[in-house]
Amino acid sequence: MIDNRNIIAKLRENIPSFACKPGCHDCCGPVTASSEEMSRLPEKTEAEHDAALAHFNCVHLGENGCEVYDERPLICRLFGTTPHLACPNHCRPDNMIDPDIEAQIHHYIANTRQVLV
Repeated sequence: MIDNRNIIAKLRENIPSFACKPGCHDCCGPVTASSEEMSRLPEKTEAEHDAALAHFNCVHLGENGCEVYDERPLICRLFGTTPHLACPNHCRPDNMIDPDIEAQIHHYIANTRQVLV
């Protein structure tokens, strides 16, 4: 049996981090996540989801940024670390993500049931 929790943990370890421009939330639009990733996030009401989507925001985007930053989905972590999901403010890590790791993340996303965050 595939242990998605371990797969996610291993992929997260290999995604480089970087400092964002303060106050920027350009990557905080609606995204999808696997059921495993969703199980780590607080549940939101349908009204909260509708309000966020009305503004093309993630339901976990609060006044001070991402409210689930430590548990944010893989796709959120990937943003800005690859030319395929470049930050519009030119923020990036010193070393971009290894293309093999990026491919593994896309493979995971493509091969797991994804739901709208």
